[in-house]
Amino acid sequence: MSPRTTLRRRPARRFPATLAGATAGVLVAGLAAMPAHAESGTDGPSGPIGTVARTVGDARFEPGPCPRTADPIPDLARARCGTLTVPENRSRPKGPHKPKGPEEADESQGPDASEEPRAHEGRRITLAVAIMPAESRTPAPDPIVWFAGGPGDDAVSEIPMALAGDLDRDRDVIFMSQRGTYSADPVLTCPNIDEFNARALGLVSNAPSTGRLHVEATRACRDRVDGLGADRSAYDDIESSADYDALRKTLGVKKWNVFGISYGTHLALNYMRLHPKGIRSVGIDGVLPPSLGGGAVTWKAAREGFDGLFKACAEQPACNTRYPNLKATFLRLVSELEADPITTTVTVPVHPEPVKVVLDGSNLVGWLTSATHVAAGVPRSLDELAHGNPQRIAEQLAGGKYSPQAIGRVAHGLVYGVFCSQWTPYESRADIIRGGRRAFPSFPRSMLANAPQLAWLHDDCRTWDVPPAPPSIRDVTRSDIPTLALSGGFDAQTAPSNGAYVARTLSRSHAVTVPYVAHVVFADSPCAQTITTSFFADPAAPDTRCLAGLQPPQFEIAP
Repeated sequence: MSPRTTLRRRPARRFPATLAGATAGVLVAGLAAMPAHAESGTDGPSGPIGTVARTVGDARFEPGPCPRTADPIPDLARARCGTLTVPENRSRPKGPHKPKGPEEADESQGPDASEEPRAHEGRRITLAVAIMPAESRTPAPDPIVWFAGGPGDDAVSEIPMALAGDLDRDRDVIFMSQRGTYSADPVLTCPNIDEFNARALGLVSNAPSTGRLHVEATRACRDRVDGLGADRSAYDDIESSADYDALRKTLGVKKWNVFGISYGTHLALNYMRLHPKGIRSVGIDGVLPPSLGGGAVTWKAAREGFDGLFKACAEQPACNTRYPNLKATFLRLVSELEADPITTTVTVPVHPEPVKVVLDGSNLVGWLTSATHVAAGVPRSLDELAHGNPQRIAEQLAGGKYSPQAIGRVAHGLVYGVFCSQWTPYESRADIIRGGRRAFPSFPRSMLANAPQLAWLHDDCRTWDVPPAPPSIRDVTRSDIPTLALSGGFDAQTAPSNGAYVARTLSRSHAVTVPYVAHVVFADSPCAQTITTSFFADPAAPDTRCLAGLQPPQFEIAP
């Protein structure tokens, strides 16, 4: 760990243990933008980036107030904010372009300004932008742009995570709400899906009746998105990659660095392939390759993350003695509960009435997928369940699903836009079942079509009804852009092995696995933060010395 990281004044912030929204709290009014004469930050052609209105092609950036956020983010008070306006669907026929106004006359000095302006018929959408100035008085000229997780999380909500990890030490960090997300316009969140996912804890996961209710919730979300006038087919990696390319150009940034977490790695790999110009380096953390996206890789991720945790317990004498054969215990419990679920009720602080939880095999797998973030308590919880006490696991499941952090924050219009155009057209239900069987041969067949985090996905996508993306969306990314691929040894959501997989075709890459950490190591590991900041300082030589001193968690030992 670097001295500056050690002395960091900001409190640590843990990544949420659930895949649902990354922020919590109530809606707040937008904060005032920094004035155009802000002193810190990387200078563009006419001052610090984000202070000048500019149009390039079909995209326009306008400085303005900072966006609304689900939680207060005090650091936004010193941000430079604005909006990027782009066509919703760039494949629509082109119309006559609007002449440049006087405030756009200096655009020719910016990068890529030689491109002819062009306009598209159809509606335009607005994406919120927040630029956090570097803490250094002499920041590096190439900022970092942050790609959020999800799909469907809002990048602006992840500002605290980036700052807690010191990402802004030497560079401005740019956050743009991906199309459809919480601070964009339109907002394609569907709280009804989040609320159904909470209620579904009281249902048998793989029952056909549960599947029908799941699809009903998806249909209601589709109708809501259609009611907003949104084009469901325009919310995918192709359009989002073009949005980020447009942002770089309208901000006047010649070169920038990309840092993506979780689904943001999926988008980053496609962005590298589709718009490589202007990228100095790329960091990806919790790697999800577009070429593998789907249920089969999710089964593989669960197996790798679980095995990492079970191995750490087996190698710790106290854990192994108190909880021997933990992996076998887990596998046995999954099969038993799938055949004969346990039903219990728990109390959730934010919910006025007791919550019913059906603990079946799929819910147990879903719990452990998230519980790798709090690995120290996993052996004890599994042991209690094996001895007839499901309360700790049920409380954690319900606490995650009913938390305000899980309701109304995820842009399901973007979730389905990506999954249903880029994943399900290229992976059959049989492929998912085969992937589940490879990862967990003992699991009942009734579980295998519903991979962790992706229940009833093909049924949902038939309802969502968008055309497949071009087959090239599944291409492996081949690039010589310097890349850092970070993985966690306990990552049960995107698989530790995915980092090495993508590195094979990235000729100037570094694949690093941080042991004993779950999904998105940057959020939880000071060592990962040091590696990341050192990589952006020198993409040829990230500092990985801290890996040698890492220790496994001290697992809880029950009396």
